[in-house]
Amino acid sequence: MPSGSFAAQCGSTLTENNWLRSWTNELYLWYDEVTDRDPALSTTPDYFALLKTTATTPSGKPKDKFHFTYATSAWLALSQSGVSAGYGAEWAVIARFPPRRIVVAYTEPNSPATAAGVNLARGAEVLAVDGVDAVNDNTQTGVATLNAGLFPAASGETHSFTVRDLGASTPRTFTMQSANVTLTPVQNVAPITTASGPVGYMLFNDHIATAESALITAIDTLKAANITDLVLDIRYNGGGYLDIANELAFMIAGSGPTAGRTFEQIVFNPKYPTTDPVTGQALAPIPFHTTTQGFSVSSGQPLPALNLPRVFVLTGTGTCSASESIINSLRGVGVQVIQVGATTCGKPYGFYPQDNCGTTYFSIEFKGVNAIGFGDYTDGFSPGNTAGVAGTLVPGCSVADDFAHALGDPAEGRLAAALGYRMSTTCPAPSGFAPPSVKSSVRSALVPEADDGLMSKSPWRENRMLRR
Repeated sequence: MPSGSFAAQCGSTLTENNWLRSWTNELYLWYDEVTDRDPALSTTPDYFALLKTTATTPSGKPKDKFHFTYATSAWLALSQSGVSAGYGAEWAVIARFPPRRIVVAYTEPNSPATAAGVNLARGAEVLAVDGVDAVNDNTQTGVATLNAGLFPAASGETHSFTVRDLGASTPRTFTMQSANVTLTPVQNVAPITTASGPVGYMLFNDHIATAESALITAIDTLKAANITDLVLDIRYNGGGYLDIANELAFMIAGSGPTAGRTFEQIVFNPKYPTTDPVTGQALAPIPFHTTTQGFSVSSGQPLPALNLPRVFVLTGTGTCSASESIINSLRGVGVQVIQVGATTCGKPYGFYPQDNCGTTYFSIEFKGVNAIGFGDYTDGFSPGNTAGVAGTLVPGCSVADDFAHALGDPAEGRLAAALGYRMSTTCPAPSGFAPPSVKSSVRSALVPEADDGLMSKSPWRENRMLRR
């Protein structure tokens, strides 16, 4: 029966599962690859987990590794205001297994991580959490304590940390209390002086609503500096709203290559060749946005533009979804993209978040292709000199993350490689990435380039989303 027959009838697991079953059959991109199961035999969370394809990509990864849920109230707070419980420190788990290595990748301003007495900064190594040895403890209890302390479930939790700051010879111990942290999606915006003119740099971490105003401010700043090139650092950007990616792509390229061209064409399952099944609107190519879309700036305001014929992007294994769409859309209209870093996550897919009975479900509903019809980067984008198994190759350099320098420091490994490639089109020796082990781990997940570090971002920050 149609999913509408079961929608918003809360309190019955069977009814909620029937809604999930019908909704999946209607909208899931690979609906015909889902094994139909009796909705009476599973709880709702377990049943939803079964409603996806089991197929794999050419490299052997799951084709759908982006299937998740969120409490609707939490999802609305996160996506609209960028508020989430935590410390404001993004941990990079470089080695997940003993001897572990967990470092600070970056911090949020005005957060517990940057408060007086804590003052965490990129490169600080975590040695212990709540008295548990974060480097060597491999017991089930120890790993559980580490995960609970590093990734608090709510605000108001207090945990102790022993860290060794970058450059320090001795460790220090302090406590942090988790709080509702407001994310700052755009940071470290500045021109870098070079012999051939100023080069713009900005760190862009999340495609959330507040990023719209922050990106406009950043582009205005770099435009006033008369930059000749841009280094866009999206190594930790898992994605978010596709319209934000669209705005930024235009602000990089300007109207020259984008006027009248497609930013992205959305493709649903074969049941909907001409109509968006969620909005009911006719499917048409999405143009590049030249005006604001009303996320955090009133809609219809002209966007500034740098009018650059090329862009350098710094990527990591956590560069995903809407961030990859920036790369793909610019390549589709002839803007030269030079990639420095690691292979991206490989997610040309997205969805409309859907609430039912207080839970918001995220199930792949569409894929996106660029102006020349390309969208098959399921194994990610890889710098041109990547060794071994690679995704779609893009000119540039494979360079490991450099936690010994601040983000935006011209000496930081990936930024330095981009600046060097800009002058000579040569790369440093490609980074070698060790395969993961199989011991007990902190936030275990498949990391194809483990030396790059496993980020702990929640699933909503690693996706491509459309608004109704």
